[in-house]
This record gives sequence, C-alpha cells and structure tokens, in this order.
Amino acid sequence: MEEDLIASLTRQVKEEVIENYLLERRLIELQIEHVDTQAAEIRRLAGVVGLRLARLSSLMIQPDMQSRLLELLGMSSCCFWGACLNEKFKPGVRLIWVRALTKKAKFRKVVLESYSRLLYRMTQYKEQCEELTNECLAVNRNIESFQKNFDLLAILSFIRNLDLRGIERKKILGDNFTPTEMAELDKNLYISPVSMEKLDVSAPLDLPEPNSIRAELGNLAEEIFQRYGKEVKRILR
Repeated sequence: MEEDLIASLTRQVKEEVIENYLLERRLIELQIEHVDTQAAEIRRLAGVVGLRLARLSSLMIQPDMQSRLLELLGMSSCCFWGACLNEKFKPGVRLIWVRALTKKAKFRKVVLESYSRLLYRMTQYKEQCEELTNECLAVNRNIESFQKNFDLLAILSFIRNLDLRGIERKKILGDNFTPTEMAELDKNLYISPVSMEKLDVSAPLDLPEPNSIRAELGNLAEEIFQRYGKEVKRILR
C-alpha cells in the first residue's frame, strides 16, 4: 500500500514536471515564432532597400559604370545586394525629381539624391537587423537556460514508459506529439538555436557617408552623362 502511494506520488511529481516543461517550452516556441515574424518583415524590408539600389544602378546606364559604382560603394557582387544591382528598375520606385539649370546638373543631383535615399533605407534596415540579432541572442539564452533547467533524459524515460492511451487521456504531451512521433522524441524535443543565417536575413551593407563619396559619385555621374548623354536624357524625361 505504501509502495503504491509512493509510486503514485512519484508519478504525479513527474507529470507536474512535464507539465511545467511543456509550459516553458511553449513560451520558448512563442518567442521563436515572434523572431520568425520579425525576420519575415526584415526580408520584406530588404526588398524595399534593394529597389533603391536598383534605381541607383539603373542610372549607371552600362555595366562598366555599374562596376565603378560597386567599387565606389565597397560592395561585393556575390551577395544579395550585388544581385540587386542587376535588377531592372521598377516603376514602383519613381525617379527622383530635382531642379537644375542643365540636364547635366540635374542628372548629377538625381544620382546623389538616389544614393542619399539608399543610405537612409539601408540605415533603417541595419537598425532592424541589429534589433533582430539582439532578439536571437535573448531567445538563445532562454533556450540554453530552459535545457539546463530540465532533465530531458528523465522526461524522455518517463514519457516512453507511459502507455499511449494514458498519454492521450492525460494530455501530458498536449498537441506537441502524436503516437507515431513517439519513436523520435529525442529529435522532437530538441530546440535548435536561432540565427540570422537560418532566418535567411541578408547582412546590411556598410555604405560610406554621402560627404565622403560626394565628389567621386558626382564625377561618375558627369562621366556617365558625357558618355551616354542620349540614354540619360531619355531617363530624365
């Protein structure tokens, strides 16, 4: 009788531990879902920034001038942002309207203003990425703490010793597992750390400040106007 009571109490304690485990686990899962949502928004924002880069790239007219721009901005062509340089300019991002006495001066202003707006968007994107990075670090600390606080081997052993009807009746596993998944409990209970790489978030570009490249970018615009004046005038219409 006493042994049955001890066994019953032991079982209740273990079930309470599992219930606490599942509650804490669900909180972690909600945090990961929040990070996933943030990452999706940042990937959308990357597309917005990419359009501004595509607009600036389209003003370069020819690939040789685009290569000069890439070098001036310190960009690598083998990345998400490098690919944006080759995207066609989309009507959704309008050509910037400026005032100037000549077409040449107008084109120079358009190029410089296009870069300023790209930098502004990239700065916003960088801030969002930094916030997401901090969120990932916080979630990973919670995951590490969670895994230290629970004896996963003991929980696995206890779950495997329960009959499947008992599991379903007591809902010890909640909605996390089905009977067919019982054989893979180790893998199912493991929570992988989150990272920017896994979230498929492109690292922001560290673009130079406008004042540091204003002269070079302006000279590039003037050279483009001299070499490809007809194409530039069509763009400025």
